Amino acid sequence: MTKGKKIDTYTLVLASLLTAIVIVLQFMGASIRFGMFSISLVLIPIVIGAAKCGVLVGGWLGFVFGLVVLLSGDAAPFMAISVVGTIITVIVKGVACGLATALAYKGVYRYMQYRSRKKIEFFTKEGIICANCKDGMYDYISRNSAYVATLVAAIVCPVVNTGVFLLGCLTFFFEAIIPQDVGAWGVIKFMIFTLVGGNFLFELGTNIVLNPVIVRLLNIVKKNK
Repeated sequence: MTKGKKIDTYTLVLASLLTAIVIVLQFMGASIRFGMFSISLVLIPIVIGAAKCGVLVGGWLGFVFGLVVLLSGDAAPFMAISVVGTIITVIVKGVACGLATALAYKGVYRYMQYRSRKKIEFFTKEGIICANCKDGMYDYISRNSAYVATLVAAIVCPVVNTGVFLLGCLTFFFEAIIPQDVGAWGVIKFMIFTLVGGNFLFELGTNIVLNPVIVRLLNIVKKNK
């Protein structure tokens, strides 16, 4: 088996496994509610898939997330208002959070690697560190770059998921779900504290707290690759 085919098979297998996990976790999360909506337990596998498999898999997992939300009935109240608006909002927010997570991880990781390598090359050239120490420094930098990139991706995922949802609410459901005559500040408070407050904080907090676990899982996946 060639290296290219091996990588493709690895990506396909991992993406399939994470797809199954997303489906199971989303159906489980549909029964756990904070405020008006159920929580999303799928953001962690989306972060893992986006980090290890790239943008396309991140987008795919986000799409699966959105599809399961529709099939689980969690979006039923919005379906009663606008079927098209609900489908667009749910699918787009899922795909967007997957794509944004992958791009965030990729961008931060590459930026940190680039900056760090430049510094190591400069320090080596100036004789501040020995040439034999470079490999160890590169390995240390790679681990730290992955940690920071994963943390950023774990934050971006729920932020984009919630942000696109709020945009969808403003676009398709504004008159139906948002109290009238409350003013601009009243609308903002309603959307943040009533619609998504508890869910967003739970999802963001979970991703941040479990970030070391995500990094460890990524390292395990990397070793088995």
